Amino acid sequence: MLTPLLLLWPLSLALTWFVAQGIANKPFDRALEFNLQALTQFVVLRSEQPQFNLTPQARDLLRADDTDQIFYAVRKADGQFISGDPEFPAPPNYVLPDAGHVRLRDDQIRGEEVRVAYTWIARGEREEQLVLLQVAETLGKRSRLATEIIKGVMVPQFVTLPLAVLLVWMALVRGIRPLNELEQRIRARKPDDLSPLEQESIPQEVTPLVGSINDLLERLAVSLTTQRRFLADAAHQLRTPLAGLRMQADMALRAQDTEEVRRCLQQITRSSVRATHTVNQLLSLARAETTGRALPSEPVDLGDLATEVIADSFPLAQDKRIDLGYEGPDRIPESCRLDGNPTLLQELVRNLVDNAIHYTPAGGVVTVRVLLDGDSGGQQLEVEDNGPGIPEAERELVFQPFYRVLGSNVDGSGLGLAIVSEVAQQYRAQVELADARPEQATRRGLKVTVRFPPRQRAE
Repeated sequence: MLTPLLLLWPLSLALTWFVAQGIANKPFDRALEFNLQALTQFVVLRSEQPQFNLTPQARDLLRADDTDQIFYAVRKADGQFISGDPEFPAPPNYVLPDAGHVRLRDDQIRGEEVRVAYTWIARGEREEQLVLLQVAETLGKRSRLATEIIKGVMVPQFVTLPLAVLLVWMALVRGIRPLNELEQRIRARKPDDLSPLEQESIPQEVTPLVGSINDLLERLAVSLTTQRRFLADAAHQLRTPLAGLRMQADMALRAQDTEEVRRCLQQITRSSVRATHTVNQLLSLARAETTGRALPSEPVDLGDLATEVIADSFPLAQDKRIDLGYEGPDRIPESCRLDGNPTLLQELVRNLVDNAIHYTPAGGVVTVRVLLDGDSGGQQLEVEDNGPGIPEAERELVFQPFYRVLGSNVDGSGLGLAIVSEVAQQYRAQVELADARPEQATRRGLKVTVRFPPRQRAE
C-alpha cells in the first residue's frame, strides 16, 4: 500500500510542474498580446508600401524589462525585413492566415527560449501590403512564477507526505497485527486439529474470510471422519472373509477325510468370492469418488447399456430362476442421449441389477426399464424387483457405505447403493427408492428410479 503512494509522488510533481507552467503562461501571454496590439498602431502605409514607424521612446518603453529580453520584428508577406531584430525567425508553415488573428508559439532567438506572439496586418488590398508583426520575450518571469507555484504546492507535500506515510504505516501495523496473530495460531495447530478459528479479535473486514475457512474446516472434518469410518468398515468387511479363508485353510490342512477337505475348499471358494466382490466394489466406489469427474464423456445410450448389463447378469439370475427382463426403447435418439462415461454409468446400472438379483428370492422377477421424456429429452432408469424391499425409515441410510438393512440375511458388502449415489451425484441425477408393490403387506419389493437431466455432462 505504501509503495504505490511513493511511486505516485514523482508523478504528482511532474503534473504539478506542467500545470504550473500553464498557469504562469496565461497572464504573461495576455501582456504579450497587449504589446503586440500596441505595436500594430505603428504599422502604416506610405507610397503604397508598408512601414513601421516606432519612435525611440516607444522602443525604449517596449524593451524596459528588468527580467526578460524583448524582441520584435516586422516583415512583408514575401519575407522582406522592415524593422526590429533581423534574427527573429519566421513562423513555421509560413502561410498567410486571416489578418488580425493573434497566434502564440514557443521558439528560440539567439539561443534563448522565447514566447512569441504574432499576427498579420493588412494595410491595403494587395498581398504585398500585408505585414507580419512578431513580439517575443524570454521566459524568466514565467519560470519564476511557475517555480513559486510549485513551491507553494510542493513544500507542504514534503511535510504532509512523510506524515501520511507514517500514519498509513502505523494503521497497517495495527490492522495487520490480528492477522499476524491468526497466522501464528494457524501455524501452531497440529495437523489433526480441525476446530473452528476464533473470530473475536479478528478485524471486521476479514470476518467473512475466517467464516469461510471455518466452513471449510467443518466440511473437511466431516470428510475425514467419513473416510476414517469408511476405512474402518472396509477393514472389517475384508477381515471377516480373510479370517474365514485362513480358518478353512487350517481345517483343510488338519483334515484327514477327503470329503471334509472338499467341504473346506468349497468354503474357501465362497469366502474368496465374497472377498473379491467386496474389493471390486471398494475399487468401484473409489473410482467413482476420485476419478469419475476426470473420465472422458461421450453420448451414451442408456438402453444399450442396460441390455449389456442384463446379458452379463443373466447367468446369476438363471441360477436363482429369476425372470430378468428389459422394458424400453430399442434405440435412444442421438439428441436425447446422456453425456457421460460409459464405464462409470455401467457401474451404476450393474450395482442396481446385482442388488435386485441378490435380494430377490428364487423364482422372483427383476425388471429394468429405460424411459424417455420426449419433451425435455431426459432419460430415466428404473430397476424393480419383488424382494423384501427397504423400510421407509432406512431408505436414506442405505446410501451410506457398508450399511445393511436390518434383518437382512443376504450376503453383501453394503456398497452397491453407495456407488449408485456417488455416480448419480456426478451427473446431477436424482435417485428415489419406493415400494414396487405398495398394496401388498409383505414382499413389497423395491423400485429404484434414477432420473437424469437432459444432456447433462458430469462435472
